[in-house]
Amino acid sequence: MIAFLARRLAAAAGILLVICALTFAIFYVAPDDPAQKACGKACTPERIAEIRGQLGLDRPVPEQFAAFLKGLVAGRSYGSGATAVQCPVPCLGFSFQTHVPVRELLVGRLPVSASIALGAAVLWLVVGVGAGVLAALRKGSWWDRTAMAAALGGVSLPVYLTALVLQYVLVVVLRLLPYPRAVGFAEDPGGWFASMLMPWIALATLYAGMYARLSRAELIGALRQNFVRTARAKGLPESTVIRRHALRPALTPIVTVFGMDLGALLGGALITESVFGLPGVGKLAADAINSSDQPVILGVTLFAAGFIVLANLVVDLLYAVLDPRIRLGAA
Repeated sequence: MIAFLARRLAAAAGILLVICALTFAIFYVAPDDPAQKACGKACTPERIAEIRGQLGLDRPVPEQFAAFLKGLVAGRSYGSGATAVQCPVPCLGFSFQTHVPVRELLVGRLPVSASIALGAAVLWLVVGVGAGVLAALRKGSWWDRTAMAAALGGVSLPVYLTALVLQYVLVVVLRLLPYPRAVGFAEDPGGWFASMLMPWIALATLYAGMYARLSRAELIGALRQNFVRTARAKGLPESTVIRRHALRPALTPIVTVFGMDLGALLGGALITESVFGLPGVGKLAADAINSSDQPVILGVTLFAAGFIVLANLVVDLLYAVLDPRIRLGAA
């Protein structure tokens, strides 16, 4: 198990290093001059040259990348002498627009994105996987046909359309919920729940449909396997056959997809946050793109990539729990 974990950690570190190199190349070796972006439109050539020196853009590209990596693990300072500015670990630079460390911007927006992602994930897992399992066990019944038709409808609806319909029906017409706003859970649990409910439903409507269809297909396939027939031939109760022999292999691809989906949403649900006006990581990325704030775009990219790599690492560990053959094969 230790060797299995060590290999996955080494692979995750390598992937993150490649992502760092690619994002650095895109945003710091691109034709657009970061010094010009940081200085603004009305800026003299002398001031641009000064900013290039402060940001280290006057150094060779390999030195810039080495300084960037050092900043991620040990922090770094911009400028020299009395004008030097210290950037704490992990240093992702400073926003061109607000001059606030990108790390602080991301940490400040993470609670909103995490609330949306985790709440929606619980909802779509319970509804989607539950509906898919019931549809597989009652294949061909009215429940199977109804559930799969609803799942197809949920997958077909864009998130922004679902979000707008929810706001119109629940807020404007029925007045059951307030307009979503950023409320801390510790500050006001009731207000937090009311503000998160519509984003949860909007995201869960899309993902629950996909998970319902996937769960149904995987469980039907597992029920046809020889080891399930053998378990039934031994006289085991049907509930035991389904729970212990069919569900575990059926859950393996669901865990894979769930890890990627959750990791991506923790990096920001851009459309959902933008439609509901919630200040999450996705909304931060959209604002940064509109204002060409390169350090923030780079920080969000690495932030989201880190969550996806971490989620896939957790999925690999769960594989070893769900299917011991994976663990033994890697030992």
